[in-house]
Amino acid sequence: MEIDKELFKKMFPNLAKELGSEDNKIVINSVRTSAEKAEKAASEKFHHYSPSVVDFIRRCDTREQAEEIIAYLEKRGEISRESAERLRKQLKKDGLQSFGSRKEDNYYLKHG
Repeated sequence: MEIDKELFKKMFPNLAKELGSEDNKIVINSVRTSAEKAEKAASEKFHHYSPSVVDFIRRCDTREQAEEIIAYLEKRGEISRESAERLRKQLKKDGLQSFGSRKEDNYYLKHG
């Protein structure tokens, strides 16, 4: 089915604007003919990846949540007392945003 561009713009102005925008472009850098191979390649991005304390902090909405993450990882021995103190100092002095932008829900599923 073919439709005139001007008629399409009149009928669907917002959709036409979105389609013409550069903001919604997706780069395709490879093509796979096997769904199994494609799934394997897509899931390997975070394969063997272990999130750091900063990755966990970047999932937080509040300073209190970040403080809980730091305390929990310190208690489990996953970060040293010195590291925990540095993180607390940064959190207090520079705020939550100093660790980077917030990682949205399902970040690893969306970007994996």
